[in-house]
Amino acid sequence: MSTPEPPSSGMARVARAVLPEPWLQRLRRWRAQRRDEAAGRDLQRLHQRLAAIPPGADEVFAFPECRVLVNHGDVCFFLYQDLFVHRIYHFEADRPNPRIIDAGSNNGMSILYFKHVYPDARVIGFEPDPHLYRYLQENLKLNNLSGVELHQAGLSGTEGQLEFHSDGLIGSSLLDRGDRSDENWTTTRVPVIRMREFLSEPVDFMKMNIEGAEWDVLHDCADLLPNINEMVIEYHHLPEIPRTLHRILTVLHEKGFEYAVSDYGLPCCDSPRPPLRLEPDTRYFRHIYARRMPGESK
Repeated sequence: MSTPEPPSSGMARVARAVLPEPWLQRLRRWRAQRRDEAAGRDLQRLHQRLAAIPPGADEVFAFPECRVLVNHGDVCFFLYQDLFVHRIYHFEADRPNPRIIDAGSNNGMSILYFKHVYPDARVIGFEPDPHLYRYLQENLKLNNLSGVELHQAGLSGTEGQLEFHSDGLIGSSLLDRGDRSDENWTTTRVPVIRMREFLSEPVDFMKMNIEGAEWDVLHDCADLLPNINEMVIEYHHLPEIPRTLHRILTVLHEKGFEYAVSDYGLPCCDSPRPPLRLEPDTRYFRHIYARRMPGESK
């Protein structure tokens, strides 16, 4: 006995048979708009639920793809939206167990995304913030993840210990970015290691979001960058630190990478909008997507 055809499938076939192409295009656009509107309403409801969680409540929240110990509702929502909805760190792996470097793991949601897409992925994560590292560990345990190697350390061009400035959320940095009079900021010393120690074998994908220290790390391991196939680097243009975008793009070009620089149109990037005007206190973020093209020699 044949399985009945879903009504929507039959209607779609009839529409394709009787409607001219311009009308079909309008119908597709209308359907896509309805889907987008429904998805937007779902995200709004999700944001409202997360925003209701008081900071520091340590409540476990069930997303469709994973469970997360929430340290801050708003922050967790925007991380989820960027990672699982906008998929800002998505890549197409050539093998089922890609090797991934996650530089700046925060509370672990980026690792949760990588393991959701590639359950057999081998992930190396770095997070120096003592407060966030606890959430990172707990979120991996909550989701019973294996194949993840964690380092409670920052990445730098040298090994040792450095001062670390933390807000316990998403702005923590090895760099002193100005006045830290806010009582929520703390300064401590944390261990730092060199990323080059992890580049002796091929890396399928590297995600880097280390709040302004990106050039120091990339410069230190420039000779090994060809071992990385694909990467996304978040570049930070901040008044208190040197401008290094031109240096990052130069070393990527010299090492055989094609690249694109974008803010993805996301509000998290604090991007200047037209009419553009740069001031001494202008701050913004850019994502640098880079990939070695097939056939490029190292």
